[in-house]
Amino acid sequence: MPKYLLEVSYTAEGAKGLKKDGGSKRRAAAQAAVESVGGKLESMYFAFGQYDVIVIVDIPDAASAAACAVNLAASGSVTCKTTVLLTPEEVDAAMKKTATYTAPGQ
Repeated sequence: MPKYLLEVSYTAEGAKGLKKDGGSKRRAAAQAAVESVGGKLESMYFAFGQYDVIVIVDIPDAASAAACAVNLAASGSVTCKTTVLLTPEEVDAAMKKTATYTAPGQ
């Protein structure tokens, strides 16, 4: 199952909700969201810096990942950056493929 990295930032309203609910309740909500599209929450950490929460999930496909991302954004409580993660073996397979490309102006 493909893995995704979610880098989440709370809005002011989201931070108020975190303050009220605490971290464990937010993890349960994240787990329920991921499971609702057939996925699995691998890990979740709160962080200092650009992002407030870092999450790694297994999600069946890009459409399911997009559904999670849109629902997070629609809540108005967070913003989320989603990145597809590749295993070393997937990178090995990619390096064996050749893609043709013509650069602009050539």
